[in-house]
Amino acid sequence: MDKKAATQAFAALSQETRLDVIRLLVKVGPEGLPAGDIGERLGVKQNTMSANLSVLQQSGLLRSEREGRSIRYFADYDGLQGLLSFLLEDCCGGRKELCEPLIQKIVCAC
Repeated sequence: MDKKAATQAFAALSQETRLDVIRLLVKVGPEGLPAGDIGERLGVKQNTMSANLSVLQQSGLLRSEREGRSIRYFADYDGLQGLLSFLLEDCCGGRKELCEPLIQKIVCAC
């Protein structure tokens, strides 16, 4: 991920509802959720949710699939991995042992 894409992703995540959406979709995993269910779970109106989903999708942190008349949304793990890799690219000046506690915390958070 380059700096421009990372900046766009950070901007998308800088809004509370969008951050909640990403965390929810990461939590539910690969089956994702229909847009209506996301809004219902987070207590957000449909038109507001639609705008937030669009911003997240444009930032590369979310992907969608049409299912008949509804749209199912998924966390884009490639986009999230790219953002995390961008942040940790130069972690600890190449001294892997210094980054190990952080990496273990990320791995064990699942």
